[in-house]
Amino acid sequence: MIAPNMTREQIYTAEEVARMLRVNTRTVHRLIKRGELEAFTIGGVYRIYQGAVDDYIARRSKPRKDT
Repeated sequence: MIAPNMTREQIYTAEEVARMLRVNTRTVHRLIKRGELEAFTIGGVYRIYQGAVDDYIARRSKPRKDT
């Protein structure tokens, strides 16, 4: 049971993450298998925490160069 003052982090399927990142589901599966995107399985289906998606995006983002 979750304590009243704790919030649950959103959990997504690989398909949902693929839609968020605008990539194919196979790409998400490859990222997971390579260890680039943290995930866990329930009943053989990948689940990904919102924080893992945020971390992946932050690592892949490059700072803008002001011109």
